[in-house]
Amino acid sequence: RAKPNASCVAMSAFAVTFRRELALMWAGGGALAPLGYFLGATMLVPLAMGPDRTLLEAAGPPLVWIAAALSILATLERLFQADLEDGSLDQMLLSPAPLELISFAKGAALWVAIGLPITLAGVPAAIALQAPVERLGYIAASLALGTAAFIGVGLAGAAVTASVKRGGVLLALIVLPLFAPPIIFGASVASGEEVSAALSILAGCALGGAALGPIAAAAALRLQAE
Repeated sequence: RAKPNASCVAMSAFAVTFRRELALMWAGGGALAPLGYFLGATMLVPLAMGPDRTLLEAAGPPLVWIAAALSILATLERLFQADLEDGSLDQMLLSPAPLELISFAKGAALWVAIGLPITLAGVPAAIALQAPVERLGYIAASLALGTAAFIGVGLAGAAVTASVKRGGVLLALIVLPLFAPPIIFGASVASGEEVSAALSILAGCALGGAALGPIAAAAALRLQAE
């Protein structure tokens, strides 16, 4: 019998990891908590700030992005920590598939389970915060790119702090400064300022996170296993 080639093994490992992580994130409604936090943070603000449209338009875009960043951050602490505790990390290291690809699969599953719902929820949140209807498509696109960038950076931070008990504070110190560029340019998209340039920069952040995040995460995880 012919042995499967390396690309088939890698794609099979990617698919298995993606499905496993997606199932774990949705088990028991675990992926609903970040979405609930995001909706609560954005939808309650108009009630607290009152009907002043000018004030909502000024405060809304930064608030949407801060809520999205903190919602993603809340999911990162256990991303690799559980694998280290239950021995799954050893299996990942022994797998014929590259650890970078497995890390990428975990990040992709996290985006589908949490980043995509936050992107979709960002549309009604933007409406509640008095965003113009014609800008909603740009806001959704920017959130899709921004959450991907958050997760790419977060992969590296989660891997670095995987062996740290209650490492949420350390994780925040590592990743929040790197969350700043997507927040800044994402808020400018929602405000209608230099939309094309801001979307281009967000796309660059997302691609950079998707390319470099799994590599940095894999290197950190190999150090954790030594």
